[in-house]
Parts: sequence; structure tokens; C-alpha cells
Amino acid sequence: MKEKLDARTDNSDHQGNQSVKNKILLQLSKSECSMLFEKLEYIQLPVRTVLNEATETIKYAYFVNDGLASVLSMIMDGRSVEVGLCGNEGFVGLPLVAGYKTSHTRIIMQVGGSAYRIKAKDLLAALKTCPKLATSLNRYTQQLALQSSQVAACNRLHEIEERLARWLVMSQDRLGGNMVPLTQEFLAHMLGTRRATVTVAAGMLQKAGLISYQRGALKIESRAKLEAAACECYQVIVKQTGRWESEI
Repeated sequence: MKEKLDARTDNSDHQGNQSVKNKILLQLSKSECSMLFEKLEYIQLPVRTVLNEATETIKYAYFVNDGLASVLSMIMDGRSVEVGLCGNEGFVGLPLVAGYKTSHTRIIMQVGGSAYRIKAKDLLAALKTCPKLATSLNRYTQQLALQSSQVAACNRLHEIEERLARWLVMSQDRLGGNMVPLTQEFLAHMLGTRRATVTVAAGMLQKAGLISYQRGALKIESRAKLEAAACECYQVIVKQTGRWESEI
């Protein structure tokens, strides 16, 4: 169900009985909220919803409110590999911020959730009058570029069990809780490997007491141990993001 939002008077207000969780929206000033929220639309995003399709014109941008979106790099034979994750810290539609009309990646919901959607033309108009929004989206562009470049190196250099651990802690950062509602088949697709390979890697993590399986989902049993089992890429991303935040 779609629902128009009214302008907010406070960043923590509820709109249409919906709680605003997107961190970019929560950082905006009241005046920018008033302008932007008149154009935003709250929508549900079921699992496998495609937000942007590679090479196609971007019609809408999304401030993800909850759930988890996967940024996929596509090749010509239809295969893909994940190069980034987006949760309530992020935004889908970054090429629009740079003045482009198409996306070079496919972005799909891998865990269902919700978002505040805005038409491409309305976003472009808002960027001209909302400097805080423009700055926040430019900063997020750098954060996602950092994530994508590090994940690309990770996929090439690190063992599957380290990559799986890294992926799980990154997902938990965005989802909260200790459940990751994904099958091994979907994880194999995200990590660009065979399902049998993921089964072996997940089995190793389970045997060590880091994760368990519950009703078709992975449960993180020990966040600290899982983070220690992850490759260095997770800490590289976290530390650099922290550096940037300290520079603001």
C-alpha cells in the first residue's frame, strides 16, 4: 500500500503511522524535511523487488527505511555478483545525484522492507534547494564506493568462510537482531559461488558455534566470534567510515 507523507515538524515524528528510520532523512533540517517530504511516498518493498535495473532509466529513488537491498554487478550472460549492501543507512538512485539517468547496477531487495520513494525529477528539484540533502547523498556515494571496491577485492582474495562471515556481520549491522532470513542458495548467489561451497563454509561457522539454522534462516549465535572470523575487509570499511564521520 502506498501512502503520501505530510511535511514533518520533527525528525523523529511518525508520518502516516510510519516511523522514519532512514538515517539520511533523520539528519535533515526541519526546513528541508518540509520540502522533501511533500514529494516522498512510503511503500512496502517485498523480497526480490527490483529498485534499479542495470542500463535502464531510473524512474524513482529510494530512501531505504528497513529491510536489506543488494547492489549487484551484472555481466552479459545474466550472472551477477554482489558488490554492496544498502539498509536504513542508505539511498538507492545515486546516479541521479551525479546528473545521470541510468544505473550501472541492479539493486534488489534481498530482505523485504520499506522505503520512502521519490520520483527522479522531484529528487533533482529537491537537490537544488536542499543543500544538506545534497551533501549527505554525496557522502553516501563515497561510502558505497568504498564498500564496493573493498567487496570486489574481498571476492577475489579471501576464502569463502571469511567472506560469508563478513557478509553476515555487514547484514546484521543493517538489519539489527540476530536473524538473517536468507537461504544458502540465495547466499551463494550473493557471494558469487556454488551452493555446495556455501554449505561447506556455513557448516564450518556452525560447527564453531558462530551461527545456527532456524526455519530457513541463519541465526548469529556470537557476534564477536563471527566478526573475528570475518576477513579484514569488514574492519577496513568500518574504520574508514568512522574516519569520515569524525571529519564532518
